[in-house]
Amino acid sequence: MHVSQILSQPGAHFSFEFFPPKTSETSLALFETIKVLSPIQPSFVSVTYGAGGSTRELTKNLIVRLQQQTGLSIVAHLTAVGASRAEIHTLLEDYRKAKIENLMVLRGDPPKDNKDFTPAPDGFKYAAEMVDYIKKNFPHFGIGVAGFPEGHPETPNRLKEMDYLKAKVDAGADYICTQLFFDNRDYYDFCERCDFAGIKIPIIAGIMPVTSAKSMNRMAELALGARIPAKLLRAVLRAENDEAVERIGIHWATEQVFDLYDHNAAGIHFYTLNRSKATLKIYETLGMSLGESWRIQEK
Repeated sequence: MHVSQILSQPGAHFSFEFFPPKTSETSLALFETIKVLSPIQPSFVSVTYGAGGSTRELTKNLIVRLQQQTGLSIVAHLTAVGASRAEIHTLLEDYRKAKIENLMVLRGDPPKDNKDFTPAPDGFKYAAEMVDYIKKNFPHFGIGVAGFPEGHPETPNRLKEMDYLKAKVDAGADYICTQLFFDNRDYYDFCERCDFAGIKIPIIAGIMPVTSAKSMNRMAELALGARIPAKLLRAVLRAENDEAVERIGIHWATEQVFDLYDHNAAGIHFYTLNRSKATLKIYETLGMSLGESWRIQEK
């Protein structure tokens, strides 16, 4: 089932994103981590690529295994970085044969030693081009694309940013999943701007709970400069240790989730940092338990 169809069903929708395995051993460990979350019955699970598409093969193998050995709905990330159209086509054929139904289509970040994005020979320059190619050649795939509530750092003109997002939607994207944010007002403003731009597809909110002072700095880097609200920063800096920071982060993320559903967010996408502990604690705080339906209990 396509993610857009899942989101149209009644109830709250939660999903998880995992970073790519770098070795066969870490791939196996990640598979076991994802299995721990399976009883929660997430709406879908996605696995990213490494920078520059560096883990493409390991990621593909993990995605196919998850599709074949779990009952989860799997979303395969697909990036244009470092791949020709022929290579992308072959990968799409592999996913089609494995009965993968959903893709997250991204231009992708260039390798660390090459900050300027340069398409591979006969590659895709923009995500919109790849969305269009997939819809024309593999129309059975459901497609998600990225959104940036705080703005994309490579597009300081926020009006043009909406134009680029609209191009991906017009090419055939079915839903948007946002980059992580810590202030829900940024998400609501982003949704309003999408509406003004004529973007009417579901917009999933990306959430990543802070688990340590070090992880907060890492989040800011991964999220391309995520804004840390002063209230959250003050609480983290006052914490005595990482255990206290984790409690603060879980509480903050839980309050975000409650507020997002009070405002009818299409879904919540948890960036897990490949750990299930914080996500499971958020579920517990929300009043859920393993195996329950996706209905948030009243606070």
